[in-house]
Amino acid sequence: MTDFLIKSTLSLVVLLGVYHLLLEKEKMHRFNRFYLLFALVFSMVIPFITIEVVQEIAQPTVTPGNIQILPTTAVVVEETNYFAIALWGLYGVVTVVLGFRFLRNVVQISKKMKSNTSIAYQNAQLVLVPEKTLPHTFLNTIFINETEYNNREVEAELYTHELTHVTQKHTLDILFIEVLKTVFWFNPVFIFYKKAIQLNHEFLADEKVVDSYNDVPSYQSLLLSKANANPTFYLASNLNYLITKKRLLMMTKTTSKRKAITKQALLLPAITALLFSLCTKVVAQQTATKQNAQTNKSEGLFKTYYDKTTFKVKDEKGKIAAEKKYNDLTPAEKKAIPSIISKEERLPTNEELLTKLSNGAPETMEIDPFSLENKIVKKGENDLYNTSEILEKPDFPGGIMEFYRFVGNNYKTPEQPDLKGKIYITFIVEKDGSITDVKNLRDIGFGTGEEAIRVLNLSPKWIPGKVKGEPVRVLYSLPITIQSAKS
Repeated sequence: MTDFLIKSTLSLVVLLGVYHLLLEKEKMHRFNRFYLLFALVFSMVIPFITIEVVQEIAQPTVTPGNIQILPTTAVVVEETNYFAIALWGLYGVVTVVLGFRFLRNVVQISKKMKSNTSIAYQNAQLVLVPEKTLPHTFLNTIFINETEYNNREVEAELYTHELTHVTQKHTLDILFIEVLKTVFWFNPVFIFYKKAIQLNHEFLADEKVVDSYNDVPSYQSLLLSKANANPTFYLASNLNYLITKKRLLMMTKTTSKRKAITKQALLLPAITALLFSLCTKVVAQQTATKQNAQTNKSEGLFKTYYDKTTFKVKDEKGKIAAEKKYNDLTPAEKKAIPSIISKEERLPTNEELLTKLSNGAPETMEIDPFSLENKIVKKGENDLYNTSEILEKPDFPGGIMEFYRFVGNNYKTPEQPDLKGKIYITFIVEKDGSITDVKNLRDIGFGTGEEAIRVLNLSPKWIPGKVKGEPVRVLYSLPITIQSAKS
């Protein structure tokens, strides 16, 4: 959420600054309207855009002798964050209040439309209201003082002005920005966007009047005579909104086509720079090294060790139901294979695997994929499971050895002599296989924990854990043993 707010706010501020610097003073109001709406939508979407840049790293990172990774079933007990709960509670209360205010104003305008006389006028509806007010527009409805209408005291220019708001559907822009203001009430940048959008609406309506009547001085005098005649309505397009020097000067301003195109073209590099600065993600990719060859050799030795073994698979009742080779085992059956990890809680080295092979792999091995079934806990749809509670545990694409290889290839050990110890990392494998909530429970300093978090955040999606065939969220614990290479 924090990342979304930072990126969207930066984008909103930059794009609004570009608007005031390049576009606001130019007479290309239709383009400016599109730009302001685009800036809002683009800034809401940009946090979800990721542009991956692959960077090849020639130097080796971690050798198999420096790092060992073992999956465990540690349980994490989280403390309740009351401060975060209080902040979310405050946000919810304020948002509900502002949402109620927004809906109340819409209802009030609707009641006003239904309770007063309505007259069809071109492609709009005129609603005659008893109170003294200047014409203002909401959707396709123009509100006008009833007495002034009956006495024909409403100038033709005012009708044209308000009809422009109707035909160009300016109210939709106002409703859109008001919804964003309601949801992101704590972000003041939306206030400035609303002001820019409303002023642009007035530029558009003024332009239509000037083009229709070709009498700028008379129209300027009319606007000045009506200025501050009544309060504005925050959901409506108002005739007297920001009767400022900007509006009066814009009526006499001209912008050449070449200048307009030049300024519009300048937006492209600005938006591109913003996109790449906020969305670029550098992905480290090592070139082939001696380390990769060693890892491949380890995988080959594991496969050889298992290929020489016949697995006797037990059924739910604990009886031998089938005999299979390693390649014929299901993922759940492979997970039930007794571990050949050493007593030191690390993967065997290549030399130790060769020794095991020279001593001969077991000819047969019994596996019981149903041994954990009585431990499966029925939980809610989005509750977390521990790996000890389920039979079909999460798995890395290509198997656990591929995961070891991924971590080994991407983990960068600090250049610190005699560095050794364990890092304890937990993360959640979501139902779609994505990795979330990566946490460093304990490390040995020198940035080792932060580096482990960085590597796990690069992880591709896993094969999710399952309970009775349905994907579930699983809490996964990962100790990483660090030991400096000997010179």
